[in-house]
Amino acid sequence: MKRKLIFLLFSLFFFINTNAQCAMCRAVLESGEDQNAAEGINDGIMFLMAVPYILVAVLGYIIYRKFNKPEKIESLD
Repeated sequence: MKRKLIFLLFSLFFFINTNAQCAMCRAVLESGEDQNAAEGINDGIMFLMAVPYILVAVLGYIIYRKFNKPEKIESLD
């Protein structure tokens, strides 16, 4: 349980505090006066980055459940 909590906190910290822009995108967007475009680009990059991680996590969970399913015990009534 402690391991899961640490992983969750690390994941949240990683995704919240990142700037996902590449150096060229950042230079072009910071040179302009409109910061709304820079925030929009950054949010779009973060969204596109998160989707593959979510899909891999779901697939990993499905595989985990498949291989760690408890065996059914037949009762002798």
